Amino acid sequence: MSEDSDQLSVLPEDGDAGEEAGIFNTADIVVFVLFVLGLVVFFVYKKYQESTTVTIKPISLQQLKTGIIESGLDIVRRMTESGKKMVVFYGSQTGTAEEFATRLCKEARYYGISGMSADPIEYDVETLKELREVEDHIAVFLMATYGEGEPTDNAIQFHEFIQNEDTDLSGLNYAVFGLGNSTYEYYNKMGKDTDMLLEKRGATRLSELGLGDDDANIEDDYMNWREAFWADVCKQFGVVKSEDNLQIRNYKLVEHENMHLSKVFRGEMGYLGSYSNQKPPFDAKNPFMADLTVNYNLCSEESDRVVFHCEVDVSKARIKYEPGDHIAIYPENNNKLVEKVGTLLGVNLDDVISLECIDEFSTKKNPFPCPTTFRNALTHYVDITTPPRTNVIKDLAQYATDENEKAFLVNLSSNEGKNQYNDWVQKDQRHIVQILEDCPSLKPPMDHLLELMPRLQARYYSIASSPKIHARSIHVCAALVQYKTRAGRPAEGVCTSWLEKMTPNEQDQYKIPVFVRRNPKFRLPRRATVPIIMVGPGTGLAPFRGFIQHRAAIVRDGRDCGENLLFFGCRHENKDFLYQDELMEYKNEGILQLYTAFSRDTEKKVYVQHLMEQEAAVIWELLEKGAHFYVCGDAKHMARDVHKQLLEIIKDYGKMEQSDAETYIISLENSLRYQKDVWS
Repeated sequence: MSEDSDQLSVLPEDGDAGEEAGIFNTADIVVFVLFVLGLVVFFVYKKYQESTTVTIKPISLQQLKTGIIESGLDIVRRMTESGKKMVVFYGSQTGTAEEFATRLCKEARYYGISGMSADPIEYDVETLKELREVEDHIAVFLMATYGEGEPTDNAIQFHEFIQNEDTDLSGLNYAVFGLGNSTYEYYNKMGKDTDMLLEKRGATRLSELGLGDDDANIEDDYMNWREAFWADVCKQFGVVKSEDNLQIRNYKLVEHENMHLSKVFRGEMGYLGSYSNQKPPFDAKNPFMADLTVNYNLCSEESDRVVFHCEVDVSKARIKYEPGDHIAIYPENNNKLVEKVGTLLGVNLDDVISLECIDEFSTKKNPFPCPTTFRNALTHYVDITTPPRTNVIKDLAQYATDENEKAFLVNLSSNEGKNQYNDWVQKDQRHIVQILEDCPSLKPPMDHLLELMPRLQARYYSIASSPKIHARSIHVCAALVQYKTRAGRPAEGVCTSWLEKMTPNEQDQYKIPVFVRRNPKFRLPRRATVPIIMVGPGTGLAPFRGFIQHRAAIVRDGRDCGENLLFFGCRHENKDFLYQDELMEYKNEGILQLYTAFSRDTEKKVYVQHLMEQEAAVIWELLEKGAHFYVCGDAKHMARDVHKQLLEIIKDYGKMEQSDAETYIISLENSLRYQKDVWS
């Protein structure tokens, strides 16, 4: 064996004793060659995979909210290639703005104008600058306001774009219709901002801003704006509305025979088979099928109200949430209503079908996931319990074989029939199934009915738990919605009535599609030592249960925590005091300062704003110490009354004039020390 330390040698094998071995023997050379060949094959295969595989990543709501997403469609190129002259952008959270956009594009055909609806998140907003190149173009913006004056998830990038002072939109012809609710403080802020900012960026207004109020009659508001809009378009571009009774369809029916069920959508929102083959991230297009593990009524048997406490297991999804976030639940329509539609229209609900867009240039190929069955479409994808809008009734009227019924429906959908529509449809809350029952000669094709129905939307609930205590589950606190309409018919909330039927036990297991929507504008202070004041009557308590659990975990961990004040109200202490035992435990531990109002237990009704008045000195002292103030619940009455009372406290204890107190509140809002999670 060589003693040269720089020379590699091996021990001699048997039979070769006494002969010095070479640097490599045959076996080593073979192994080395095979190793090199293996490396070559590996890298060639990897390179091939990278060049031939397309990875499609679902868009999460977090990406939508932060705007971190690549969207590259060129709106000018799309319009030029398809011969479109009008584009209708929609900022939509619940689907109403998208529905109006589809309607407006359909109406454009009566004026000889080809239009397209567009989700702004799918397009490169920078290409709006070049829209002036499309001759006689029209850009319409139907913008809903979400939360406290914020853009909807799909309009965040567009809003940032028009806020940029360097954006030049000269030569852009535009019109804006805003969708809002007057019970909110920042009523229709996005519609107003869009109209103002487009003008500031040099765009040309074609028609005056329209504002729709969902608290009053948004359908009526839209129809009034639409009339003025088309009159302005006719004047500007010299077009005339056709008097022909055009029957316009956006989708065609395709029937599938002998299609395997594995190729049929059965409730999935975006990806075929995603409910059986679950993969993160989980979001609106890819909800998680969570086990419903707990579901019971928080109210006593003597109460005339039902408020559910539900728990869903999200441990397998590894979904993270924070107190203040929302959980979204995709509900199912009542099975009896679904069957009723099939019976009334004489349709086999289990037929497999697709609705395919007639416009080859449209980015929306189907109105809902296809292929599917009529039953699945009615159960999971379309809203059959919301009173239909006038355009739906107008399109369906043609299928009534009784002339009196046809004339009645045509009149409902006309300008002259607005009052009758408001009375018979809106005030009586007639949904499409009841209209089919009340007009027995009305037998529309099922596919046309499905095309006209709005999408069934997810229902959002404030999360009623903290991950510090419940990391594997999310809790929901929701009131059952059940009542009689003015016409004497039973009505119910789609989601809560669906959940009511589920009582999980060893024999009965339930899964429900869910995802979490971040709510960064409703958050606990970063520092636990900052005091918090919470006002949440009824189910408005939900997010504050999560807040209190979070702070309780900090206290029980031996760390410092600021004061926690809760103003809670309900009707009766012994009937609907939600989470009473839990709240009293926190109070007895000194974690929570609890103030309660039971409005029906006293001769004079006492509400949470009255409790605030009684504790005004404490509230002011904490505000001056940097406390955060939170409100959750009804926007129309409670939140306004609480706001007024807070203003009075600031005026009285801060020795301020009205204007100074209002400025003080604005400063609280701007510094995120006054936060609201309210609904109408």
